[in-house]
Amino acid sequence: MTPRVAAGIGDRLLDRALATAAGRAGAPGRIRFTERQLYYEMCRVLRPLHAVPRRLPLTPAPPVRYERYEEALRRYGAVPGLLASGPVPAPVPARREPSVPSEPSVPSEPSVPSEPDLYDYGLPRLLVCQSRQVARMLLANDVHLEAACPVFAADELPLDPRLVTGLGRVDGATVHVLHDASADGIALTARVREAVPGVRVSSMGLVPRHATALHLISPRGPAPDPGAPALPVALDPRERDWLAEGRYAEVESVPPARLLRTVLRLVRGPRTPGHSVWTGLRELRTAGFMTWPTNRPGDTRTRRDEPAPRDPVQG
Repeated sequence: MTPRVAAGIGDRLLDRALATAAGRAGAPGRIRFTERQLYYEMCRVLRPLHAVPRRLPLTPAPPVRYERYEEALRRYGAVPGLLASGPVPAPVPARREPSVPSEPSVPSEPSVPSEPDLYDYGLPRLLVCQSRQVARMLLANDVHLEAACPVFAADELPLDPRLVTGLGRVDGATVHVLHDASADGIALTARVREAVPGVRVSSMGLVPRHATALHLISPRGPAPDPGAPALPVALDPRERDWLAEGRYAEVESVPPARLLRTVLRLVRGPRTPGHSVWTGLRELRTAGFMTWPTNRPGDTRTRRDEPAPRDPVQG
């Protein structure tokens, strides 16, 4: 469809909001983002309730319909940092088969290691996303490299048995689940737990209390099916009522930069405290066999370890 020119004041307002949202979504550092992330950023531009203090729980409704946003997006044209819509490429096969040389193709986004011997090692962590587009966004921003953590979408379950075996080789290995604040999203953690028996599964959210604290845009859908799986007991009555009303909040409603920081922090775990310069110098003196020995107290060198005297004849 060819882009059309903004016809009225409402269209021009949406166009300006979209331009502002495109700059915010990619900041800082040229972050890659999805169409729905850009939509929610545009909603925050039009209704900046995210600036309200967090002690006031809010989940505002979208200020503009998604169809109006799509029209503004077509008028805007190419958006730097916007990921092309479409399915995520299928995982790379784990075994390389000989093939006839062909024309070079565009490399696909990494998902499963292509080297078979990588399955011989332990795997300390793994991330499963409910949304395939969220998984695509995390891969595009190299989260799997920074966190040393493979990223999969929920529709790729069950996982390769070799990945599950690699998780079992590491004590405390964890499968993190990133899902929407919805009845289906919260139930995803139980599905993943069944897919990786014997491995710790941790939900990093979203849940309704996260959505209300962050003032995330919350559309309203149909009420949950009465025959749906039971909700976790950790949800308080207000969260259950919120879900019963058909409310939900998508992971893509979290600002892209905040989502990346949160995922990296939760997946990598707490960092070790930094050492001062003096601590580093003290550790350098006992750094191991590469340090030059001395005759000071604590030195384990013996005369047998000292170099032989140099022969002046042999130079």
